[in-house]
Amino acid sequence: MKAELFLPDDYRPAEDEPFMNERQLEYFRRKLAIWKQELLDQSAETIDNLHESARNVPDLADRASEETDRALELRTRDRQRKLISKIDAALRRIENGEYGYCEVTGEPISLKRLDARPIATMTLEAQERHERREKVHRDE
Repeated sequence: MKAELFLPDDYRPAEDEPFMNERQLEYFRRKLAIWKQELLDQSAETIDNLHESARNVPDLADRASEETDRALELRTRDRQRKLISKIDAALRRIENGEYGYCEVTGEPISLKRLDARPIATMTLEAQERHERREKVHRDE
C-alpha cells in the first residue's frame, strides 16, 4: 500500500502541471470516494424511509400517495446504484492509469470537465458526437 499523498485543502488541478500527475489522481480519487460515500449514505436513508413507509395505510388516497412516493424513492435508488457503479469504474481507471483519457480518442479529458463530472469517460467533443449518433439512431 502506498503512502497517503498530502493534498492541501485548496488544491485544484491546474492546466500548467503534468496531466494526471499523482496530485491530480489523488484529488479525483478523493472526490470520487466522497461522492460515493454521500450516495451510500443517501441510499441507507432511502432504505430506512421505505421500511418506515411499509406500514398499512387504511385510507386509499393516502396509500396511493405512499405508493407513488415509494416508486419515486426506488427509481432514485436505482439511479444512485448506477452512479455508484460508474464511480467504481472511474476509481478502477485511476488505479490502472487510464483515468482522465477519452475512451474513444485516447486524448486527455479537460480538467474542467473532470472536475464537473469526475465519472466522464469521453472528451466533450467525443461525447457530443456519441450523443448525435444516438439521436440519429433513435429517430430512425
